[in-house]
Amino acid sequence: MKTILRLTICILFLGISNMNCQSIMVPIKGGSYIPLYGRDSVRITIQDFFMDVYPVTNEEFLEFVKENPKWRKSKVIRLFADKSYLLSWKSDTIIGDKQKLKSPVTNISWFAAKCYCEEQGKRLATVDEWEYVAMANQKIPDARTLKTYNEYILGWYEKPRTFDNVVGSTFKNYWGVYDMHGLVWEWTSDFNSVLVSGESRKDVDNDSNLFCGSAAVGATDLMNYAAFMRYATRGSLKAKFTMRNLGFRCVKDKNIEQ
Repeated sequence: MKTILRLTICILFLGISNMNCQSIMVPIKGGSYIPLYGRDSVRITIQDFFMDVYPVTNEEFLEFVKENPKWRKSKVIRLFADKSYLLSWKSDTIIGDKQKLKSPVTNISWFAAKCYCEEQGKRLATVDEWEYVAMANQKIPDARTLKTYNEYILGWYEKPRTFDNVVGSTFKNYWGVYDMHGLVWEWTSDFNSVLVSGESRKDVDNDSNLFCGSAAVGATDLMNYAAFMRYATRGSLKAKFTMRNLGFRCVKDKNIEQ
């Protein structure tokens, strides 16, 4: 109840308050689902966990780099972030003139995202956890077969510069999570885990690249082209790469006190 009340207050005052609303998490009840990749139609089991309601913002990441100088744009080791890291920021501790504090932070490498979450006592979601939450619309936990759901996602892919919008600008889904679609792409912990080369995701090389992505090889349902686009767009990246429309959010295991 306290979490719901605080979330309501944050939504009401988002953009006009200094309250750190984006760190609010909601519980995700586990279950099972068939991913939109692989050829064996294996159901994946998801355990209960907590997920951030919003992607991490410029404001939050700014506080992080102030406390962790090694992740400032002038100090970050190139092994962990490419030259586009925090590209739009004016300096180590000043965001760009056209950027908003409440917009999602982008041009972030996987290494930086992972470190940020760990500093918060959290972690990045797995591909399966992210997809499990992302398949929900406003009313039901799995909306993947709905034409309107897929049209919405594909429509977002055609819109320019949605990453400039503030967090919470898209719909709240069944789980109470915002911006899974319509704002930015998001890193996951095992981002290369859907790179299939044979008859099953068991063929994945767990040491290659490390990004959430692949082409639509052997997908279980060709109607869900929106998911294929996610995998294809992200599949060529490596952990140090950054993109202006790529951000992240964190999750936490249920057995860790919220």
